[in-house]
Amino acid sequence: MEVKYSKQAERFLDKLDEKTAKRITSRIEKLPYGDVKKLRNSENTYRLRVGGHRIRFIKNGRQFFITEIETRANFYKMGVIL
Repeated sequence: MEVKYSKQAERFLDKLDEKTAKRITSRIEKLPYGDVKKLRNSENTYRLRVGGHRIRFIKNGRQFFITEIETRANFYKMGVIL
């Protein structure tokens, strides 16, 4: 499994406290397992729920590209449809 992060995702993780950032990265390392749902109107885009945070990622075989990490409130304000 290969995981790549967008610049937004890296910046968001850098701003978090160490405990929360470690919790999120450990859940990302366990992909595709966890609370994962496919997003509507998209072939290979999914979201992972980690507590009050949501991670949007693209799955391509055994590769995962983390496009966005946000708080729950901001993630759904942007019009994400499950």
